[in-house]
Amino acid sequence: MTETPTEADIHLIQSILPHRYPFLLVDKVHSIDGTTSAIGVKNVTMNEPHFQGHFPGTPIMPGVTIVEAMAQTAAVMVGTSMGLTDGNLLVYFMGIDNCKFRRKVIPGDVLEMKLETTRGKPGGKVWKFRGVASVDGEMAAEADFTAMMDMQG
Repeated sequence: MTETPTEADIHLIQSILPHRYPFLLVDKVHSIDGTTSAIGVKNVTMNEPHFQGHFPGTPIMPGVTIVEAMAQTAAVMVGTSMGLTDGNLLVYFMGIDNCKFRRKVIPGDVLEMKLETTRGKPGGKVWKFRGVASVDGEMAAEADFTAMMDMQG
C-alpha cells in the first residue's frame, strides 16, 4: 500500500487540476492531512495577466482570484488524498459565503492559503471548505465555500 502524499509540487498539482496558465493559481500544497486540511502557496508575480488591468500603476491581485486559489488548494488536497491524478477531476463552485478581504495582495507577496474541510467525504460530490489566505502572517482574505467535485470518465 502506498502512502498518500502530504505535499504536492507543481507536477502533482497539474496531474490533479485541469487548470493551466493563466488560471492555475497555486504553486505548491503542503501539510496535506488527508481530506481534512492543507496549506497552499501562491507566489504572486507581476507577470500575471490580471495585473495589466487591475490596476495599472497599482497592481492588486483581484479578490476573486484569491478565492479561486483557495478553491484550487482544496481541490488539490482532496485529489491528492483520493489518488485522483488522472486529470479527470473538475470542481465547480456552488456557493461562497462569509467572504471578506482584509489586505491587498501585490506582486512579490507569497500568499499562503490554509484550508480545512467542514463537510465532505471520499466518494461524495458536495464538499464544504473554510479558507484563510494570508501574507506574512497577516490575513488577506477568508471565505467559506461549497464545491461539487466531479470525477470525469
